[in-house]
Amino acid sequence: MNQRVLITGGAGFVGSSLALGLAARHPDWSIVALDNLKRRGSELNLPRLKNAGIEFVHGDIRNPEDLDPAVLKPTLILECSAEPSVMAGYGSPGYLLQTNLVGTINCLELARATKADFVFLSTSRVYPIPYLTQLEYAETETRFALNAEQPMRGASEHGIAEDFPLDKARSLYGTTKLTSELLIAEYNDAYGLRTLVNRCGVLTGAWQMGKVDQGVFALWVARHYFGKPLKYIGYGGTGKQVRDFLHVDDLLDLLDLQLADFDSFNGETFNVGGGMENQVSLLETTQLCQEIVGKTIEITAEPETRVGDVPIFVTDSRKIIDRTGWQPQRDIRKTLSDIYEWIVAEEASVRQIFL
Repeated sequence: MNQRVLITGGAGFVGSSLALGLAARHPDWSIVALDNLKRRGSELNLPRLKNAGIEFVHGDIRNPEDLDPAVLKPTLILECSAEPSVMAGYGSPGYLLQTNLVGTINCLELARATKADFVFLSTSRVYPIPYLTQLEYAETETRFALNAEQPMRGASEHGIAEDFPLDKARSLYGTTKLTSELLIAEYNDAYGLRTLVNRCGVLTGAWQMGKVDQGVFALWVARHYFGKPLKYIGYGGTGKQVRDFLHVDDLLDLLDLQLADFDSFNGETFNVGGGMENQVSLLETTQLCQEIVGKTIEITAEPETRVGDVPIFVTDSRKIIDRTGWQPQRDIRKTLSDIYEWIVAEEASVRQIFL
């Protein structure tokens, strides 16, 4: 079926990656990327979108007038826009709340007016910090590792599943995303919209303009390449904190499967991440970056743990895997190598972003 796809946050890392991937796989689709270009580096994606025949609209989901149903006319909305930083909620949260919550409402209203399908990229940060910090893990030479037995439902040696408890605080960022999930469920029920929520873990890959509080793997490669220092922050400054990662192209593979059979996933929520096979610590990431980039940089220890941080998070994606047979195909070495090759090829333009 021909689609007119609106991708919000379409000049950002995830939005542009999905836009370009879908355009390549579905040349008969009309794809529109809407973005306010607030994130530094997002402007570098505009020529890539144009060259792929993707229409760019400079707009902001906080403003209903930028989401005119008569102009955009989407059949499918991919809601990828967000203020993605947990730390943003501990300073001045206005932009975070307006973008991640009011923005979702505006996008849902656009879907209601046009009867468009609605796919929402949520986050593993919907899971409460007090519970995540109670997970039991062992300390190995290079990482923290989850124990097989865990003190609460939804947690196991496979990671965190969709039925993990949700009744405690999770950061304002996580709260905006969970609230958006609840609103999406209501629009699905009240207005008959077809909706789908993917709770993503750490997403990464080439063209991610990484920062300390978001996009850590791209930042790690870039700092090694440009010879700039880094810090292991928290948990004694050992660098043993762990996340699972998902290459953005693996997300594209899954999304393509879901869109091809939307009715089978309508109204559901899925954890989407790299899982146990793709978990890695900062220390292990450093070791791989040294091998791939061929440089060693200064990394200092900052033992004090930041507010909102957790020592380990691994996504249990078995629900979506069992339903589709999808599996992440790109391991950590491949993913870091993709980032490195992108930085080498685009050094002149990305140097200013990472320095």
